[in-house]
Amino acid sequence: MRILVVDDDPGLRQSLGLLLSEAGHEVTAEGEARRALARAPEVDPDVILSDVRMPGMDGLAFLRAYRAGGGQALLLMMSAHGNEETAIAAMREGAYDYLHKPFRPDEVLLTLRKVEEREGLRREVETLRATLGAGQVQDEVVAESAAMRHLLELASRVASHDTTVLITGESGTGKEVLARAIHRMSRRAEGPFVAINCAAIPEQLLESELFGHVRGAFTGATADRAGLFEEATDGTLLLDEVGDLPPGLQAKLLRVLEEREVRRVGESRSRPVNARLIAATARRLDEARAAGEFRDDLYYRLNVIELEVPPLRERPEDVPALLAHFAQSTAKRLGHAISFSPQALTYLSQYPWPGNIRELRNAVERAAVLSESGRLEREAFHLGLGAGTNGYANGNGNGHGNGQGQPGAASASSPRDLLLKTRVEALERDLVRQALHASGGSRREAADLLGVSLRTLFYKLRRYQID
Repeated sequence: MRILVVDDDPGLRQSLGLLLSEAGHEVTAEGEARRALARAPEVDPDVILSDVRMPGMDGLAFLRAYRAGGGQALLLMMSAHGNEETAIAAMREGAYDYLHKPFRPDEVLLTLRKVEEREGLRREVETLRATLGAGQVQDEVVAESAAMRHLLELASRVASHDTTVLITGESGTGKEVLARAIHRMSRRAEGPFVAINCAAIPEQLLESELFGHVRGAFTGATADRAGLFEEATDGTLLLDEVGDLPPGLQAKLLRVLEEREVRRVGESRSRPVNARLIAATARRLDEARAAGEFRDDLYYRLNVIELEVPPLRERPEDVPALLAHFAQSTAKRLGHAISFSPQALTYLSQYPWPGNIRELRNAVERAAVLSESGRLEREAFHLGLGAGTNGYANGNGNGHGNGQGQPGAASASSPRDLLLKTRVEALERDLVRQALHASGGSRREAADLLGVSLRTLFYKLRRYQID
């Protein structure tokens, strides 16, 4: 690599020059930051090693000026005792890492090896993206907000490694879409992408789905059948809602991850498997661990890299882009153009989207199907059910659904309406309906939105006679 060393200590410049040259790098050294800034375009370094505290222009000012001039090299800051805060501030502004003086030669070489690996990964991801077509991954994962751009950057960095990834986030945030994007950016992109929702399959069938079975293993097993781990060979297996995996299968999944082999139900021998695993969950696994419902060892085995997808309400910058994306895809299916009025865009951009991206997509499609002209006005969207949910049920959009400044508190028409039990039941009924609406009718997802078990949700449905 081409390395530019910037330090006012001549002894350090000389020793670093010898060390890095012997390691096969091309080294240029400067003792003053302004001279280094002037020489940087000529040198075109891959890496810059810069001291933090220097006379005249210090390391942080050098970093800012270099980046402002379009410099793309990775910067490693060198800090003496007491300068760590400045070095950390430099990392916040884009420095890659920092070395604490005095450092050993092996520390420098190890850090540079990490830089080489990072650059190799970046170039490989760029090649993959070019192969997939410009912007293909971005077309799948809308990332206008800083939070989502950072998430995609992390995803691209881990994509080319077979490391297990745990994707967390609320229901409907797009965890499977992100998993597919990681697969498409990986070396396994030509292999299959296989997904299974662990919460949607009865426990007695889930083991067979994952690991396969042999003929006669159980009633109905009339032939040998490969499981999803085998089907995902040379590709990626997504275990969605892994937090709902039964305890017995958690132990078996851990064995597969550690031994890289599966044993079909009813079979005595094991089979090697070669599938990259991505797990996703809307459940807080730390809470499940504390409750004894999820194994610690499996959690640590899955959570090598965690990617948390933020809810849509925390990234409102993505809403207009998502609306445009779903309008375009819906228009292709319906065969006519779809657009939004300014009032509709304002309304939709301010809505909190409790059902996240899934709710937004369903809202666009429902409005488009019912629209006669393809021009979607504010009145085409009926978001939120029940009285006064943030003002969206009655369409005033001001957060006061009852005119009293209390969301969800309809005015009392009789003394009985003031009973706490009556009002709580009415609110609970409305929340259940909203969750079902936001989840598109999925009971499992509605339970996740409400933060209750599926059994509790079914009890509420029966109690309030909700279809």
